Amino acid sequence: MSAEATNPATPGPVTGPTARWRSRIDLRRLGRAALLGPAARDRLPDAISHVVDAHRAHHPDADLEPLRRAYLLAESSHRGQMRKSGEPYITHPLAVTLILAELGAETTTLTASLLHDTVEDTEVTLDQVGQQFGEEVRYLVDGVTKLEKVDYGAAAEPETFRKMLVATGSDVRVMSIKLADRLHNMRTLGVMRPEKQARIAKVTRDVLIPLAERLGVQALKTELEDLVFAILHPEEYQHTRDLIVENASRTDDPLAEIADEMRDVLREADIPAEVVIRPRHFVSVNRVARRRGQLRGADFGRLLVLVNEDADCYAVLGELHTCMTPVVSEFKDFIAVPKFNLYQSLHTALARTDGQIAETLIRTHQMHKVAEAGVVALGNPYAPVSDDPAEGERVDPTRPGWLSRLLDWQEAAPDPDTFWSTLRADLAQDREIAVFRPDGGALGLPDGATCVDAAYAQYGEDAHACLGARVNGRLATLSTVLRDGDTVDLLMGKDPAAEPSREWLEHARTPAARIAIQRWLTAHPAPDRPESPPGDSAVPRPTAEAPAPRPGSGPLAARPGANAVVERAGAAVRLAGCCTPVPPDRVTGFAVRGGVVTVHRVECAAVARMKNAGRAEVGVRWGETTECRVTLVAESFGRPHLLADLTEVIALEGAEIVSATVESPTQQRVRHTYTLQLRDAAHLPVLMRAMRNVPGVYDVNRSQHRPPTP
Repeated sequence: MSAEATNPATPGPVTGPTARWRSRIDLRRLGRAALLGPAARDRLPDAISHVVDAHRAHHPDADLEPLRRAYLLAESSHRGQMRKSGEPYITHPLAVTLILAELGAETTTLTASLLHDTVEDTEVTLDQVGQQFGEEVRYLVDGVTKLEKVDYGAAAEPETFRKMLVATGSDVRVMSIKLADRLHNMRTLGVMRPEKQARIAKVTRDVLIPLAERLGVQALKTELEDLVFAILHPEEYQHTRDLIVENASRTDDPLAEIADEMRDVLREADIPAEVVIRPRHFVSVNRVARRRGQLRGADFGRLLVLVNEDADCYAVLGELHTCMTPVVSEFKDFIAVPKFNLYQSLHTALARTDGQIAETLIRTHQMHKVAEAGVVALGNPYAPVSDDPAEGERVDPTRPGWLSRLLDWQEAAPDPDTFWSTLRADLAQDREIAVFRPDGGALGLPDGATCVDAAYAQYGEDAHACLGARVNGRLATLSTVLRDGDTVDLLMGKDPAAEPSREWLEHARTPAARIAIQRWLTAHPAPDRPESPPGDSAVPRPTAEAPAPRPGSGPLAARPGANAVVERAGAAVRLAGCCTPVPPDRVTGFAVRGGVVTVHRVECAAVARMKNAGRAEVGVRWGETTECRVTLVAESFGRPHLLADLTEVIALEGAEIVSATVESPTQQRVRHTYTLQLRDAAHLPVLMRAMRNVPGVYDVNRSQHRPPTP
């Protein structure tokens, strides 16, 4: 039996949208109807009349027989079970099902909702559910049952969320039932101990409300927010309530006046539209009060304009901006670029002469349905999507969408804590930006995202090979924070074995980026390399194992493909990143932990430092192969297409770019650092001359990083 379900008490008097929800559910009536027992075999029971009416409003041709049979099974199996409030337990699944019916859920979801507690709390088995209602209902009931068994304790959070996703699978209807279940339990949380109320409210705030946002179920999200607000911040809640009550008592209503003006404008323009006032819920009013300080009448709600066609949205926008005073900075087009949760609307704000501002939303009726109910309004995620655009159906985000990406993340994450920490950061984001690719496509990213996030959003794990980016046509580092509306052109290398930089983790904001980078770094632990230059962790370090010595032999020859030969049995060779030696440089070596020998140029500053510290040299010499890896630094004046010209020259000279960084311009000068793989070390001077000949480049040198103190 659901532990949160107790009685219908609430944290305090609630008005507005929350009251609208509660007024539709008369638990006493449901309780009385349930106590009368089942109806005649072919007659719909009175207890589900509310559910049937709400369901028919959205699905007039729906087959109601599964609902009748599901109610009869649920009522008989829960008979004798009571809630702490004294009502028959059947009132809980009835209330949950009514919430989903009002959102427009299809019949299968409602059937599973009526049965969602039977397997956990009664003698009904999953096999019985499957036999009587089919495998689809069985799957949904099984998923909800698994969610009910999840431990929501604070210590179990990382594993909790992972289990929730696995239990949900790829069908968001499981999570939809869970969200409606939690909403009804939050409505009836009042008689529990304060500490238990707080625990449940915190999990609802941290996990379920962000999930409702991601699934686009705004109607559930807003009421859950208000209920959590009342429990966790009772004083602020009461203050906000007082503000709402005070505003409601005023005789003047600026929003009503602006709405009337809008209706006149649209009527004269012959645009069929409905203009309604949408009161803000408690949390929204509180946020506005924090942001604006003193609230005015127009701050307590928003105006919603509903039209029939997408094109009408833009026609309305044009008329309102022509005849009224728009606040240009407040305009957002979520129709051309929908949010990740399918939300679509035009957002604008209109100013009155007295300075009051009315936030306005413009959307079609279908957009409004999806905005309120999200994935619940989209029905069966496995049903084929209609090819008829007139039906207005939009692709369910579970194909493949946000939930599928979560499942991929939890499988790819090296451990539950990594998955949880990155996901919590993602769930905490309450604002999304849209950035555009050069081909016109768009990427939805959280506010504060960087070019690193854009790379992984566009290329997945292939983003390991990203070299840099152009933002709005200008060269930018991968750490550059993106703004809404930016155009990002990602510059990709061709090395299939390219490695991400550990420093990228500091600039990654999305789970996709953080988990992909962390997964690679976990699978490829970095060797100890004290001589590595700062910021060069993404540069691969070639090694070579020397074969076992032969009796009486001289210095050991390295295996084919190695660049150096070491005078020691079974040593691995690594070229130092501080001086990047290449043939025919004079070289020496020093042993580091793990039996690895790091090879330096003789004139490298690190050599003198290590000698002074008493470190013993290891004799090394170049082997027969001439292939090498080198780091070059190009100093140049900033100009358009410079990076493209440099990389083209490098490619024409037969060198392969392993990694590259472009520092932010300083006084119109730009510093490029490239780590390159050359097939022939003798070709290095030719390559450097070719790079110096690129217009704007005034010098190219070998990398000379100052090594750390040994």
